[in-house]
Amino acid sequence: MDIRNKVAIITGASAGIGLATAKLFAKNGAKVALAARSKDKLNKLASGLQNSLVVLTDMTKAISIKNMVKEVYNHYGHIDILINNAGQGFDGPVEHIGIKECRYIIDLNLIGPLIAIQEVIPVMRKQGGGVIVNISSGLSKMYIPNMAGYASIKSALNTISLTARKELADDKIVVSVVYPYMTATDFEKNTITSKNYNSKQEATEPDEENNNLPPPDSAETVAKNILEVVISERAEQFVRDWLATGK
Repeated sequence: MDIRNKVAIITGASAGIGLATAKLFAKNGAKVALAARSKDKLNKLASGLQNSLVVLTDMTKAISIKNMVKEVYNHYGHIDILINNAGQGFDGPVEHIGIKECRYIIDLNLIGPLIAIQEVIPVMRKQGGGVIVNISSGLSKMYIPNMAGYASIKSALNTISLTARKELADDKIVVSVVYPYMTATDFEKNTITSKNYNSKQEATEPDEENNNLPPPDSAETVAKNILEVVISERAEQFVRDWLATGK
């Protein structure tokens, strides 16, 4: 898809990958609807972006997501692209996964994007097509201790995305998944740790395997991959090639 003059909803647009994506899409001629909970951050971002719209949205609340889609459609008259980026990390071993925290992350990282998809489908179908991109994680392709809760929820998002891709093909609605690697944002700082799990001792122990990993990608690098998958309309986009092969 050529994104020039296209309307793109970007969730989690107030920081990190979402902010970088909003700037990049606007730079390339898209009209960006900036969705997040932080009014001040969104207003600051919107002040520097032409054809942008601030839409205060809580991606854990169904009514908020539905209102987001309605507001964007009423403002622009169409919705061409949905970038489901809003999300939060969740750490802890399977034995100590906090059910309350897990349900919150499921609402934010899985149910929220699903509702957004369901809400834009009728709009995109009526106008003859569109592109939906769900931001997953390379962790969804791995089995790393203490990451099961987060990785499994993102894995579920992968399955919904790629199944929807097949279901909506005749409507010319393209659904794709982007798999970021570690990214230099505040994501880790904002990660929820399951209650009754003390990660402090583990965090201070040397991890030779992690020390050998390449450095994190910038949010701008991930944003370029998101733009690339919108343009190419391919099913999956791996920010790091080795995430696709596991090697």
